[in-house]
Amino acid sequence: MALKARALYNFQSENKEEISIQENEELVIFSENSLDGWLQGQNSRGETGLFPASYVEILRSRSGSNYTDYSSSPVGSPGHDSSLYSASPNPGISYQGSFEDDDDDDWDDWDDACTVVEEPQGAPGTNGHPSPSLQYPAAYGHHQHAGYRPKPVLERQDSMSSSKRGSVVGRNLNRFSCFVRSGVEAFILGDVPLMSKIAETYCIEMGSRGPQWRANPHPFICSVEDPTKQTKFKGIKSYISYKLTPSNINSPVYRRYKHFDWLYNRLLHKFTVISVPHLPEKQATGRFEEDFIEKRKRRLILWMDHMTSHPVLSQYEGFQHFLCCRDEKQWKLGKRRAEKDEMVGASFLLTIQIPTEHQDLQDVEDRMDTFKAFSKKMDDSVLQLTNVASELVRKHVGGFRKEFQKLGNAFQAISHSFHMDPPYSLDALNNAISHTGKTYETVGEMFAEQPKNDLFLMLDTLSLYQGLLSNFPDIIHLQKGAFAKVKESQRMSDEGRMDQEEADGIRKRCRVVGFALQAEMNHFHERRVADFKRMMQSYLRQQIVFYQRISQQLEKTLRMYDNL
Repeated sequence: MALKARALYNFQSENKEEISIQENEELVIFSENSLDGWLQGQNSRGETGLFPASYVEILRSRSGSNYTDYSSSPVGSPGHDSSLYSASPNPGISYQGSFEDDDDDDWDDWDDACTVVEEPQGAPGTNGHPSPSLQYPAAYGHHQHAGYRPKPVLERQDSMSSSKRGSVVGRNLNRFSCFVRSGVEAFILGDVPLMSKIAETYCIEMGSRGPQWRANPHPFICSVEDPTKQTKFKGIKSYISYKLTPSNINSPVYRRYKHFDWLYNRLLHKFTVISVPHLPEKQATGRFEEDFIEKRKRRLILWMDHMTSHPVLSQYEGFQHFLCCRDEKQWKLGKRRAEKDEMVGASFLLTIQIPTEHQDLQDVEDRMDTFKAFSKKMDDSVLQLTNVASELVRKHVGGFRKEFQKLGNAFQAISHSFHMDPPYSLDALNNAISHTGKTYETVGEMFAEQPKNDLFLMLDTLSLYQGLLSNFPDIIHLQKGAFAKVKESQRMSDEGRMDQEEADGIRKRCRVVGFALQAEMNHFHERRVADFKRMMQSYLRQQIVFYQRISQQLEKTLRMYDNL
């Protein structure tokens, strides 16, 4: 039975099986049972096809649950075991994963088919636009034993429990907000346990543009090459493996997309205040088509470039294990170690060392507001350029080629007509006109092939930045929530309802969040300048080469008329 639904986010189709949908657009869903995280339905323009389940909410009558929101995340999230808070999931919400066929099996030679710690549930967005309510996308294809139990929640750090305090800063009533789910609220209020020994530290320094992450002392790059189709179970299962070669060890490893996906979820689980680059999107059909494999490889190269250039992400032990481990047994041990890592979410903030320089919190808040406005405007402009470039690709492949082919055919028709009266026929002219027609057909084919040289790279870069920018609203919200707690605690201290020492502790922990976000903002701007400079230079160089090739073809044809 068909159901009515509403689109939560924009989605741009990328193959003939998919359809584009716009935010708030009314949709018709043919069945609410998704296929690997995709729904089939019809948009308001009458187009029928697939779109991500996490991008829509199914509208229901008031007598039943309001809607099925595939983009929602559960109460229990990294850093917040559900036993700590009494809130429970809305029974009208179902959680739907989005994964590829080859993600349903075990990790075969790379895993023992069990997940040793709780994985976050829910469906991440695709196409570089996750649900704003989803802090940690689902881990795809992980099977759990029947006896699996969630990791117990850590005890709070304060010497006095909340029940013993005379007055404490109030907690947010919305337990689903990212400020709460991420654990940052608990960190700000001093409820994150202090570890006896912290093995990892990440330092923030004051640079010319403000706080910045201390550079990785051992920088490296990593190539992504040779996507190769592999099979197992005597050909029943197929997948694509990628050859990764880190420059610091210069020894290749081979990874499947699901291994990237596992790493991505560990990164989201751990790094609360860092904009982790999104992986290339999944696709419902055509996973082994050459164009899709090549596109995924290009985007994995950009993803890897951003990972290795980030001063914090590049040093993460789980990332190094992903890049360097070649032994099956060691892989399993390292995977379990990463999944048991306690310095995740709010606890990650305990690993950050900040400068001693004073920063006025109001100045920091103003800086956040400026960056928020900037990131919103950049997100809109990136989406605009993406739509324009995507339309230009379609014209290159379709419209432009057809028009030049029509022109070429028309020139050849003229040449053929000139052959109809032999006494007056001039073979040299006829051949030159015929060749002109063939030249324009060639030009049409050149137009069809050109996006592979320029527009595809532009779209890859824009897709990466759509993902990075979509992370910042939640990250900025963390800082906004921290500011609110500082102001509330200071007011309570002024009213004599809180010790000044406790209020100072909240302000100190807010400084950690503020410095971390500013360092992340500065890193984003640094990468943005480098990436968009490279993107524009590459596009213009390829455009120049393209039109030079066309000019050469036309000049060669023109010379055929010189000696008539």
